[in-house]
Amino acid sequence: MSEKGRKIVSLDHPTIRAFAKSDPELFIQRYAPPVLIDEVQYAPELFDYIKIHVDQEKRCGDFWLTGSQTFRMMKHVTESLAGRAGIVQMQGLSNDEIRGVQFSPFCIDVPDLTQRMRQVTPMSLPEVYERIFRGSMPRLYENPDVDHAQYYESYLETYISRDIKDLSQVADETAFLNFMSAVAARTATNVNYEALANEVGISAPTAKQWLSVLVSSGIVALIQPYFNNALKRVIKAPRMYFLDTGLCAHLTRWSSAETLEAGAMSGEFFETWVVSEIYKSYLNVGRRPPLYFYRDSNKKEIDVIIYQDGTVNPVEIKKGSAPKNAVKNFSVLNPVEKESVQEAAFSGTEHLKVKVGAGAVVCMPSDLIPVDRKNWYVPAWLI
Repeated sequence: MSEKGRKIVSLDHPTIRAFAKSDPELFIQRYAPPVLIDEVQYAPELFDYIKIHVDQEKRCGDFWLTGSQTFRMMKHVTESLAGRAGIVQMQGLSNDEIRGVQFSPFCIDVPDLTQRMRQVTPMSLPEVYERIFRGSMPRLYENPDVDHAQYYESYLETYISRDIKDLSQVADETAFLNFMSAVAARTATNVNYEALANEVGISAPTAKQWLSVLVSSGIVALIQPYFNNALKRVIKAPRMYFLDTGLCAHLTRWSSAETLEAGAMSGEFFETWVVSEIYKSYLNVGRRPPLYFYRDSNKKEIDVIIYQDGTVNPVEIKKGSAPKNAVKNFSVLNPVEKESVQEAAFSGTEHLKVKVGAGAVVCMPSDLIPVDRKNWYVPAWLI
């Protein structure tokens, strides 16, 4: 029994699972709401009776349903509980959760960031890379003695043998594991299906299908490019990021935080960690992350653009303490708010006008420091 009176029952237990499958109606009576049913995908027979209860009682939150097999559970939720269930994506632990603090989703709000500075302990570069290397799986923080490599190897085996094995579009499990490694090696880069396909020995359409599986599983996030009528020659391919840097490091064969920090992918892992933390800060409050990026045919890039409430906030991510010229590409956004350009570009579409707000360079300074009147150096550990 939980502290708020919610019963907790797991269908991992074979006897309880058999009970749920053989007599789901009596199971619902025995474990009457409010209840949390874990590994609910093992007893799909329950969903029809949960639907009946929800329609009769009309109380939100009677059932909390969780499970480790995403595709099986979502199939039954969408088929049986359409319009009756809210879906929350559960990612690994965020840096805030590991530290035991709770902040609002990341945005470039200087008073808010200043308040955060008073509540968290600064992290050194080695500490950041230790966090990056360890990843976000709760078990690794619950018990620091758990072998990192063995844990992730077991995780991959379970993920592929349980979640992926049921999918008809993944026939070759070894090839899929190789595909995951290829994606991990390209974290923080634009998606190139042909390159991924050639490396693994599959077709480009298969690479596209398999990447969608990783996205649906919550393992990879695709950040879409930012489009605006006033901006020309924008690259249209999305950018991909692993959401657990520990899994990414395991797949790319880094053996320690020290070798990762000094290695050829150091910058990509730093960017991946920062983007994943921003991404999770929105998911954790039930919001879709309003994140985009910019890259044009002249190879001018902005790592992240936060677009909400009619304002775009550019974010550059650099490993250094105070990188020079880090905001130079922010000027590519100027056309979206210049009145003369807007009048030409937004004729009949005035609702698309946007404002360019404050920018940030997320890096490793010792404090929250202004770059200029509009942009700030923001410590990565402050996200």
